[in-house]
Amino acid sequence: MNLPKKGPCPKKEYQKISYDLKLSIIDKISNGQISANHAAKTYNVSRSSIDYWMKKMLSFEQRSKAMSSKDEIKKLKQRIEELEFIKNFQQKS
Repeated sequence: MNLPKKGPCPKKEYQKISYDLKLSIIDKISNGQISANHAAKTYNVSRSSIDYWMKKMLSFEQRSKAMSSKDEIKKLKQRIEELEFIKNFQQKS
């Protein structure tokens, strides 16, 4: 039995999305205002693109949070050294 050959599946055309709109979409999804499926249909964006944006944004936020905690640890270590110096100075007096 010979089945007719079908051509490749046509790709759906999407528009370019600005960075601000991406952030807005991610924010609405994160706050529970809309679902990812609804956003994909509303803004004519693929669901996988939205998932990719969210993954990238989360990793960016985690990195920036880690950087800020590293900076905080560094500042606290400096403060400990200052206080130890003051303590040693006062004990010698």
